[in-house]
Amino acid sequence: MLIRCGYQISLVCAEPTPLITMLAVRDDQPDVEILRDHWHSLPAVPVSLYRDLAGNRCQRLVAPAGALLLEGDTIIRCSGLPDQLVPQAVEVPVSDLPAACLLYLLGSRYCETDRLSQFAWDQFGAVPPGWGRVQAICDFVHGHVRFAYDQASATRTAHDTLDQGVGVCRDFAHLAIALCRCLNIPARYVNGHLGDIGVPVVEPMDFSAWMEVYLGGGWHVFDPRNNRRRIGRIVIARGRDAADVPLLNSFGPHLLEGFSVWTHEVASLAATPPPAPPAPAPLWSWRA
Repeated sequence: MLIRCGYQISLVCAEPTPLITMLAVRDDQPDVEILRDHWHSLPAVPVSLYRDLAGNRCQRLVAPAGALLLEGDTIIRCSGLPDQLVPQAVEVPVSDLPAACLLYLLGSRYCETDRLSQFAWDQFGAVPPGWGRVQAICDFVHGHVRFAYDQASATRTAHDTLDQGVGVCRDFAHLAIALCRCLNIPARYVNGHLGDIGVPVVEPMDFSAWMEVYLGGGWHVFDPRNNRRRIGRIVIARGRDAADVPLLNSFGPHLLEGFSVWTHEVASLAATPPPAPPAPAPLWSWRA
């Protein structure tokens, strides 16, 4: 299956403003092959590329005073299969976890394990450990939290989400992640593209957030917002929570003037020409 994903983001800055963006598709997903990867800015500005400690691809630039357009367009090939289902996967004792997993047991900016630990054990402590317990957490979060796009909040934490019962996909993920960590199950935050493939189309398209949980010696996808196995997840970044993986980090004030995201299946690479580059020609690209 071929999937095209991308974005256009329009900003206005009063003065030159340093930015770090985390918008590029990760190129280390075993079931995803990047076939085409175009990135443009208008006006063209110098951009340096680097990977953060989690291996996420980051772009560093200085937005000029005035308007700036950032545009990315990527085509990937994937299996077209739903997220893997492994109900026999077991929890790994903390003493046996790989060292790299231990970070994902700890509290973080949006996942306050100290405030949620008692609730987690009261609610899920009697559930048999393993895949079924993580699914029980997702079932609870999916049923307890009402999705409300117009009530998105950059400061809402996992505890807030439990208390308020409302949020967007990042809030669903934060609450489920925090509850897993309280039960000594490593869980990490993921953002990326998730098109409406095999499900009813929902507009407008946006970036999505879900989680990965360490069970049975590997990381597995869970999605408390949608709470179903989905087709065509495309990972942009992974971290402890949303504070680690902001799509755009601005070191100064800016005004967001436009924002659009697309993710959909395409028939062939040849039938999908790349978008016309803005003038002047694109200055930077991950891959030709």
